[in-house]
Amino acid sequence: MKVVILAGGLGTRLMEETESRPKPMVEIGGKPILWHIMKIYETHGFNDFVICLGYKAQLIKEYFLNYYLYNSDVTIELERNKIDVHFSNSESFKVTLVDTGLHTNTAGRIKRIQKYIGDSTFMLTYGDGVSDVNITDLVTFHKKHGKLATLTTVQSPSRFGNIEMGDNDNIQHFVEKPQCDGLWINGGFFVLESGIFDYLDENSDNTQWEKKPLIDITLDNQLCAYKHYGFWKPMDALRDRIELEQLWNSGQAKWKIW
Repeated sequence: MKVVILAGGLGTRLMEETESRPKPMVEIGGKPILWHIMKIYETHGFNDFVICLGYKAQLIKEYFLNYYLYNSDVTIELERNKIDVHFSNSESFKVTLVDTGLHTNTAGRIKRIQKYIGDSTFMLTYGDGVSDVNITDLVTFHKKHGKLATLTTVQSPSRFGNIEMGDNDNIQHFVEKPQCDGLWINGGFFVLESGIFDYLDENSDNTQWEKKPLIDITLDNQLCAYKHYGFWKPMDALRDRIELEQLWNSGQAKWKIW
């Protein structure tokens, strides 16, 4: 089963990092967050990726074209113009890199990779979020309900701590960044049937996947929610990158399941 990753956005909310590189190439622990996402899938046996490129697409292409140089020991003989790459047992990624346009919206990017999917079931996620979601269970859940689409839902964490105060301004209860009660949001990590392409048309370049296509799929009773209660974290802003880096360096990166 192929895994499609949306990696073409401008990443304007992380401009401190994305002025010189696409957001999926921003590093956590010395590796692009895109690599971390791919490792999550590979751990569950899914290693065939289709990556939707856009902003600074050449940098992602160069990363994979030179992957062994970046991730292996090399011996360089300058006089003989010879390079020996000492291959190591690393990732078994198969990667299809598709330039889906600089300004194409998410629905259009998905439409443009249709020829690489054909009539097969496939997975889809964003190129800026990590999780310890059980991909194997997610796929099993999708196959059981028999609908066109499964969306992984997660409980939204509050950005701020909750405080309860009593008399004389005494704090009686404090919870740092609790999960919002009952509020479930789109966490990515979709499983989709090829029938979803029927909801994408020639105008999809200007359409968000999360708006008309996903709403129409929902109205046709073809979308199910897979509830994930574990770790999930998007990298929307600089503070998120810093938090993910701290988790990685402290050995508390819950998405590191490999």
